[in-house]
Amino acid sequence: MFSGLVQKTPMPGLRLSAGITLTMLSIVVLLPIGALLLQGAGFGLGNIWEVVNRERVWAALFLSFRLSFLAALFNLVFGVLLAWVLVRYDFPGRRIIDAAVDLPFALPTAVAGIALTTLYAPNGAFGQFFAQIGVKIAYTQWGILLALIFVSLPFVTRTVQPVIEEIDREVEEASATLGASRGYTVRHVILPMLTPAALTGFALSLARAVGEYGSVIFIAGNIPLKTEIAPLLIVIQLEEFNYDAAGAIGIAMLVISFAMLLVINLIQIFSRRRMGNV
Repeated sequence: MFSGLVQKTPMPGLRLSAGITLTMLSIVVLLPIGALLLQGAGFGLGNIWEVVNRERVWAALFLSFRLSFLAALFNLVFGVLLAWVLVRYDFPGRRIIDAAVDLPFALPTAVAGIALTTLYAPNGAFGQFFAQIGVKIAYTQWGILLALIFVSLPFVTRTVQPVIEEIDREVEEASATLGASRGYTVRHVILPMLTPAALTGFALSLARAVGEYGSVIFIAGNIPLKTEIAPLLIVIQLEEFNYDAAGAIGIAMLVISFAMLLVINLIQIFSRRRMGNV
């Protein structure tokens, strides 16, 4: 009698699947965050603020989040362009470039940092050229930005690429047939369809860059108030067995990251609703 009301799903064992998913989510994400917040609660809000409210900590936090945002913004533009070229154009070496996009995923971050430092140091292959025009990259904020762009670029490209593959070329042809220019088609037809995926890639790229450590410490120079990132401060506190201070800086990074991702998610929701109303 009620068999017709039961919704069948291709994924058997809904309760079992949900239980496994929630368990893994708790172990990987919720428990570490909960332990961090629990440690912060034991340390006290006043003590957390005392640790964070220092010039060196604020400088490191501002540097990490500012350069991470700029790196994610750079990847948002050029990552989408790279995905578009890889999907829409066929040229010699396309498969090699497509495979190279995943290189930051496979390459250990420390190796990436050493390689970038070797290339962009004042006596490096690329660093020598920039030194001749008076530009120094390694051991400056430019080097940090370069490392963050390198490790977080694939998140935008790989997120947008499947969406571009699903966009039918007939949509562009129909827009051109109706008299729309190429620029108008890109702004009002292509970009609205890519915006949700692009913002998702931007958020992933930003999250990856904020927590980056291995590739940055080799090329940053790690000068307090100038090129010292927040994750390095946490490591320094841990090496000094000052776990409460390390937890306080980690909570500050968690709060700022959550606020930034919340804003990005709200923008995603707005863009999707706007597309639904079009």
